[in-house]
Amino acid sequence: MLQESVILAPGGHFTILEEGRGYKIKRIEVKPGHRLSLQMHYHRSEHWIVVSGTAKVTCGDQETIIKSNQSTYVPQCTAHRLENPGVIPLVLIEVQNGEYLGEDDIIRFQDDYARSHSENK
Repeated sequence: MLQESVILAPGGHFTILEEGRGYKIKRIEVKPGHRLSLQMHYHRSEHWIVVSGTAKVTCGDQETIIKSNQSTYVPQCTAHRLENPGVIPLVLIEVQNGEYLGEDDIIRFQDDYARSHSENK
């Protein structure tokens, strides 16, 4: 079942394409020159597949550039960030795996849009 897009602050948005027990699939779009927060999750890992554009990925202490038809893996409990250094929108598919996939399992370390460090309520 497709759901409405959710805004990721001024930098982009995501749409949940499908979800089931232990997994969730999102389409994420990040505007040129924007980046998401440096964050981690206690209960899930993520696979990112770039559909179009260029992604600058921070995963732990490594930074890499991935382009269309390339992918990367983010283990759970690993600080990570997604950035669009390009001039066209970055579109990627994110596949989350884990026991708990709620949006409140986001621990933010740095955020360009002044969101709280922990989404846990």
